[in-house]
Amino acid sequence: MSTPVETPSTATGAGKARTLLATEQVSKTFGGLVAVNDVSFEIPERSIVSIIGPNGAGKTTFFNMLTGLYKPSIGRIVFDGKDISRTRPDRITTLGIARTFQNIRLFATMSAVENVMVGQHARMKAGLIGSILRPPKVRGEERSVRDKAHEMLSYVGLATRVHDELAVNLSYGDQRRVEIARALASDPRLLLLDEPTAGMNPQESDRLTAFMRQLREERQVTILLIEHDMKVVMGVSERITVLDHGEKIAEGDPVEVRANPLVVEAYLGKQG
Repeated sequence: MSTPVETPSTATGAGKARTLLATEQVSKTFGGLVAVNDVSFEIPERSIVSIIGPNGAGKTTFFNMLTGLYKPSIGRIVFDGKDISRTRPDRITTLGIARTFQNIRLFATMSAVENVMVGQHARMKAGLIGSILRPPKVRGEERSVRDKAHEMLSYVGLATRVHDELAVNLSYGDQRRVEIARALASDPRLLLLDEPTAGMNPQESDRLTAFMRQLREERQVTILLIEHDMKVVMGVSERITVLDHGEKIAEGDPVEVRANPLVVEAYLGKQG
């Protein structure tokens, strides 16, 4: 059994939110390439925080470590007091972390509702034998899972008339909604969104920004965001961490980060 880790913001008193996830000096190397280098990071419970940085800064690699797709070369990751640095992705999902991907990963020849049903797999009780024999208890669970999938799709704003459409036939924006609904179907406490507004027009991006706040307020979901759209980042984030070449170069609220000369240099290069 892992020992709970106390970080500076773990205490709930004096206006400080409890830390839901923390990384401690995490690094990831691939052969001789250092993709992430010595990054310590915290996500307070029920917050919306962002990771930004130029292309190749290590943002997605960092996400992949948080969800178990990669294991840290050095350091550790703690979620809700448990060390998850070497935990399998399916177990991390069960613990309460879900994610979307920069490149949408839906099952193209499954319907929207079937894709979301897949997201509930970690919470289902039926085993292999039950799935084959399908006794009444299993059939009841399947009905419940399908009903919840419809509920999640409606919650993210997908029109009921397209719930049974194949994912491949949906518009790009609707595919994004299905992906977010699938992540929410696992009842996460922490939702990781990787470039969720990519390919969206300004109106769609504004709706997604409002939806993130809605998720936090209505479902108490904590959100970690990778995003290139600075209007979205600055408009929704309470705290921003900036990576460049795998290293954390700045951290703070939007006003502090926007004014940080290291951030300006990372995005625009040295001036003069």
